[in-house]
Amino acid sequence: MKRETLFLKLAVVLMGIPILAICIFVVPEIGEFAAELYPTMPYLRYLVVIDLYASAIPFYFALYQAFKLLGYIDRGEAFSDLSVKALKNIKYCALIICGVYVIGMPLFYLMGEMDDAPGIILIGLVIIFASFVIAVFAAVLQKLLTDAIEIKSENEFTV
Repeated sequence: MKRETLFLKLAVVLMGIPILAICIFVVPEIGEFAAELYPTMPYLRYLVVIDLYASAIPFYFALYQAFKLLGYIDRGEAFSDLSVKALKNIKYCALIICGVYVIGMPLFYLMGEMDDAPGIILIGLVIIFASFVIAVFAAVLQKLLTDAIEIKSENEFTV
């Protein structure tokens, strides 16, 4: 493993650990909290848990794609179609996370309204906008990388 991306690979791994802990310990408690707020709607517990777990799956897939991208950089394949594909997958994962939270936003609204805690709604909005920013950033990087690969291939033909 090269030293150039060692710190970034460590950062990718360290980003996954707290989310895993949240998925194991906090998400079931949030589901219970939602069920306590609305005792007439016990199915709300499952909707909240499914929404939160559904966003964790693309998050971990995006982390895996970022790890693969760093591996391509280590091997000197940063300007390749594999890197473009990894960025494309990261973009789609961020958009899926954004979509999952947009769909689940009424759940956050119900919980925030009943508990009189607007912070719950704000957390949902921050996650939506952060994942959208990541998707836009990945799309820009994907376009730049595609253009760089195209320029590189043109320069290889002009000798």
